[in-house]
Amino acid sequence: MSSTETNPIVRTVASTQSEMTEIVLPNDTNTLGNLLGGRLMHFIDMTGAMAAYRHSRTYIVTAAMDHIDFIQPVHLGDLLTLRSSVNRAFTSSMEVGVKVWAENTQTGVHRHVASAYLVFVAIDKDGRPVRVPELLPETPNEQRRYADALLRREHREAESARRKAERRATAAQPASTPAAQ
Repeated sequence: MSSTETNPIVRTVASTQSEMTEIVLPNDTNTLGNLLGGRLMHFIDMTGAMAAYRHSRTYIVTAAMDHIDFIQPVHLGDLLTLRSSVNRAFTSSMEVGVKVWAENTQTGVHRHVASAYLVFVAIDKDGRPVRVPELLPETPNEQRRYADALLRREHREAESARRKAERRATAAQPASTPAAQ
């Protein structure tokens, strides 16, 4: 098998898809019996990382949780199903989308409870960014998510530049004295 076959230059969205199922236990919930937001974020990060690993086939780190929507509460005893796939690959980074459903174990009813976008960066064993394969979106939905990922990236970059400019402007101002505050 050639190195191109083991580490292709292009991968499909389908080849990155990952799924994880968890049961919501008492230790995962708040005093109202609902899943803690931070615990759900952990599950989302893990499922997103699986898709990023499948695409890059190297070490990855979470660079950003770009957006998360908590749509409905998740209850004690619910089964969570998280599904992820790479939306777009850039040079060394990848945007991954994660959708989360909760299943009531008594009724079998499924509810869409959360969605998130994360950015992962592929790195080598020394922590340096490495190039990732291109991503080939095949279906109309994959093509839409591919295009939308570029818009989100442009927004992230503009927001990052705005925050850097704000920090530089703040650093250039003279320190205020306690009396002036």
